[in-house]
Amino acid sequence: MKISVVTISFNQVHYLKQTIDSVLQQDYSDIEYIVVDPGSIDGSRELIESYKDRIKHIIFEPDQGPADGLNKGFDMATGDIFCFINSDDFLLPGALSIAASYFRKHPSISVVSGDALVVDGAGRTINTFRSRRFSLQMCAYGAATLAQQSTFFRASAFRKAGGFNRQNRVAWDGELWIDLARTGSRFGRIHRFLSGFRLYGETITGSGRFRAAYDAYTKSMFEKIMNRPWSTRDEYYRWAAKAVEYLTHPIILKDRLIRGPSIHQDPTTPN
Repeated sequence: MKISVVTISFNQVHYLKQTIDSVLQQDYSDIEYIVVDPGSIDGSRELIESYKDRIKHIIFEPDQGPADGLNKGFDMATGDIFCFINSDDFLLPGALSIAASYFRKHPSISVVSGDALVVDGAGRTINTFRSRRFSLQMCAYGAATLAQQSTFFRASAFRKAGGFNRQNRVAWDGELWIDLARTGSRFGRIHRFLSGFRLYGETITGSGRFRAAYDAYTKSMFEKIMNRPWSTRDEYYRWAAKAVEYLTHPIILKDRLIRGPSIHQDPTTPN
């Protein structure tokens, strides 16, 4: 079972080596690694070139944004299972072996998500993020978020869903989960930490400018799932969905009480 891993890179050379090494040092042998860089000028391309004998495909060409870059990477992928890891995040040891084993044991599952450590710019763990049980209705109310760095999906499901929406520059991963579900994918969970997600001031998620664009995105995703706009009564449904989320994932409530809110709160819920 071949796993294709795509990394999109752009001017994050400070973290890129850890990202690349975290993929190439996995204990799983059947890996196809693809790195996409549309035009870094900080030394990232030189670093990527230094690994050219171990990276299957290197794509150095302009693109229309991260979603477009990922589509270009996966267009070249030949694996049975896909995943993507950004150039400031990293896989934890054994992640690919764990994912492959899960898919072998669960042939009816098309998407599986593990949990992620949240680390700061210096690599210190500052929080945890645990993937929820996924359903479209719960997703519509912000109660079914997944750790992107720890999510794996079958190539056939990705192609059936049509890949990433190139116009989405806010949460292209979240929209992909929705499109996968809408085209019949079944979702599973692995209750283990499989990756590290880096949160710091320069990241999209860590920046203040993200909020307004994110609000617009959540409204559009709600309408995509529910086929109607957000209404006043949906605020009550949202609270009910969040209650169900915590009742069915008590570890998440425990984490929230101990560490405080994790990032990626309510990714498809309008404010």
